[in-house]
Amino acid sequence: MRTRRLSRMCDTCVFRSGNPMHLAPGRLRDLIEQAQQEQSYIICHSTLPGMAAADVKPAVCRGFADRYPTQALQLIELLFGFDDVEPPPKA
Repeated sequence: MRTRRLSRMCDTCVFRSGNPMHLAPGRLRDLIEQAQQEQSYIICHSTLPGMAAADVKPAVCRGFADRYPTQALQLIELLFGFDDVEPPPKA
C-alpha cells in the first residue's frame, strides 16, 4: 500500500532550473495547477510507461512533492508512508 516517491529529483526534473525537459511556456504551471486543483500529485516523467525502461515503476516526482504538500501526498504520508526509490538511470 506504500507509494513510490523518488528519493531525489531526477536529472531532467521539470523543477530544475533551465527547463531541462524543454517544456512549452506555461506547461509546468498548468501541470502544477491541475495537480493542486485535484489535490493530487505529479508522476515523475522518467518513470512513466513509454519514457522509462520496462522494469521501472511509476513514482511521485520529488520536485513536486518537496514543493506542494497536496492533500493526497499528506494522506499517503499519514496513512501508508512512502517508499523512496532512486531515480532511474539515464537512458
